[in-house]
Amino acid sequence: MSSSTEGILTVERMDTRTLKDQVAHLVSVAILSGKIKAGERLNESKLARDLGVSRIPIREALQELQERGLVVNMPRRGKFVISLSDEEIQKINSLRLILEAEALRLCRAKINPEGVQSLRSVVEKMGQSGELPEIEAAALDLEFHRTVWRYSDNEYLARSLETVAVPLFAHRVLWRINREMLGWAAILANHHRALLNFVLGRNQSSAEDVMLEHLSYRYTHPERFSSLALRPSHAVAAAHS
Repeated sequence: MSSSTEGILTVERMDTRTLKDQVAHLVSVAILSGKIKAGERLNESKLARDLGVSRIPIREALQELQERGLVVNMPRRGKFVISLSDEEIQKINSLRLILEAEALRLCRAKINPEGVQSLRSVVEKMGQSGELPEIEAAALDLEFHRTVWRYSDNEYLARSLETVAVPLFAHRVLWRINREMLGWAAILANHHRALLNFVLGRNQSSAEDVMLEHLSYRYTHPERFSSLALRPSHAVAAAHS
């Protein structure tokens, strides 16, 4: 894969952010604008030369982007922009079904009025977003789920979901940007409203079925690599309907 980033990164006027934050911002903008492609290797030395900085802030910035899910580290090969195969997506979703179903149950039991308002606010923003840019719509999507994870009151569960799910969110953003798909946040509002209704106790379906329905509108058979796929076919079909 190409590692060339020549001419696509330029140093912006210095501001109050740290050098690491500025580098992370510049590289993420280049990724999300498609100037650095999904699956492309990120060469620390090349990026340092392009930006006129040492490799230390580059390394720190790439570590931050790795934590956000935009970058993955492949041992002995280096860091690459996130790119997932269909099978990897299905495996992540199958694990996410189990983990996030547990987060939904805990969230419903533990959430306070402030948390409910936070979830409602995100759904309202989605519904009013119109032609919101992809990256901002995606940020609302992730904000909703992170709020659910946070109010599970289990930091280990939340941390596991960050590791498992955030790369999938990042991959989805890149996939949509590459296809110039706009105006999808309003559609997200309806699907996240269903999750909110579960948290509020208005949906008596199982947490697994709620998550399965939520994921199924974007992915085909997200349960394929989970135990949910072992249920009778009519039960799975009902969850998809």
